[in-house]
Amino acid sequence: MAKLTDYTSFADAQAHANSAALWELFDGDRDYLNIAHECITRHADGSGRTAVRIAHADGADEILSFDEIAAGSAQFAHWLVENGIKPGDRIAFMLEPSLPFYISLFGAMMTGAISVPLFTLFGLDGLRLRVDDCEPSLLVTNEEKADIAHQVEGLRVVVANEDLLAEISKYPTRFEANTKANDLAVFQYTSGTTRELPAAVKHTHKALVTLMFAALYGTGIRPGDEYFCPSSPAWGHGLWHGTLAPLGLGVTTGTFAGRFDAVRLMKALQDYNITNMSAAATHYRMMRNSEEAENFNFSIKKLSFTGEPCDPATLDFIGDIFKVPACSMYGTTEIGVVLVNFPGAEDYEVKPGSLGKPIPGLKLEVQRADGTPTAAEEVGELMLWKRDHWETTKDLARVDADGYLYHCGRADDVIISAGWTMSAVEIENTMLKHDDVQEVAIIGVPDEARGQVVKGFVVSDRPTSDEFVKELQNFTRERLAQHEFPRIVEFVSELPKTPAGKVHRKVLRDREAAKAAAAGN
Repeated sequence: MAKLTDYTSFADAQAHANSAALWELFDGDRDYLNIAHECITRHADGSGRTAVRIAHADGADEILSFDEIAAGSAQFAHWLVENGIKPGDRIAFMLEPSLPFYISLFGAMMTGAISVPLFTLFGLDGLRLRVDDCEPSLLVTNEEKADIAHQVEGLRVVVANEDLLAEISKYPTRFEANTKANDLAVFQYTSGTTRELPAAVKHTHKALVTLMFAALYGTGIRPGDEYFCPSSPAWGHGLWHGTLAPLGLGVTTGTFAGRFDAVRLMKALQDYNITNMSAAATHYRMMRNSEEAENFNFSIKKLSFTGEPCDPATLDFIGDIFKVPACSMYGTTEIGVVLVNFPGAEDYEVKPGSLGKPIPGLKLEVQRADGTPTAAEEVGELMLWKRDHWETTKDLARVDADGYLYHCGRADDVIISAGWTMSAVEIENTMLKHDDVQEVAIIGVPDEARGQVVKGFVVSDRPTSDEFVKELQNFTRERLAQHEFPRIVEFVSELPKTPAGKVHRKVLRDREAAKAAAAGN
């Protein structure tokens, strides 16, 4: 009997995608299901088949098999139980992708405990906020972060080193998982500042099943793919679409460890013969800016991106280098992925710049402030129908006559200056077309005369000058409108980013607000 993984066309997605078909992909059922079993244990058949390829920033390759991860996870699970861990306890870990990372992730879930992945770049304040929130029974981290972790009062810290691996090696290599499908499995923190703790999104074991629609139609994952996702598995995309979804289908996945380097990524794509990659828009932009993509040979057949829209210049780069369309995938940690572009579907037209169409079975609508649907090409707020009500995505969008949706910025990224409404994203995309602009972020800053004016933060190798500023201003308004240009331009060496790799405009807005407050004093 055919499974959903046997279908690749857009028409088949509309005809066959349903909840019952999703459950047929797994051993578990609506009563009992365990993510660790579905992703690892059931694929550990003694063959040594590769589960994860890790491209380390220092050039090293780490190859882990399903057998190796399954055995280590089971041993870690036994160790947790012996150390008093009970179902429902939280196990936090702050590790780069590595064997300890995967055995911590899956070992905790085997026992019925809740895995809480944390970004390795958190400092003391960021770590303390999340520890105070989720109250983990212990934190697993590396030698480098141990000193910071030990400063959090009351936190039990376990260092994932050779001593720990030796200690757990004495335990059995099998563990019988017995969790209910509705038991909590993962706490996922969204990317936010250390001063403003984002809520932890709480996922059950059956979330793996509901995730699969996004994986099948957002990333196009199918058995036989050589898959890679460079996003950190501490972020939703890296965990769900880079780790759990491919492993749940028995597909070999790949990831990046350490400080991101675009050239190192491209070498991994070449060396691993990757056929399917899903990454953040920033990753593609950094590959373009490296100017070394033409030095590599790629085997890519399917590409997807998320995190934020790709600017037109980067979309052109993707088409020129990889020879396949870049398929956007849109969602948030809170609501999941809801819009996709069906990578690998030959009967689906990918429109450059579009977020795509809803995942089969979902209903989305672009609405005006009064709740009525917008006309074609009219900008409004993107809303998702959940159970019995419309829920905001906090994003602006428009829909074309063919039903494709387009991102028009965050609702709080709208700039109103002298009565004119402008999109930060649109201005950024235009400025990125300039040959000397590597990265740019646009925000509105207070202005006595206009209410707000547009300010641009620009990363460029070109020497700064008043002439360069005027050139950028004229370049922008010539392509948009006379009022749509940055009245203020500040050149910076780098832009603040969220852990997910998005430009963190809120940090820039907060900095400007602090400057204004200080000036007022």
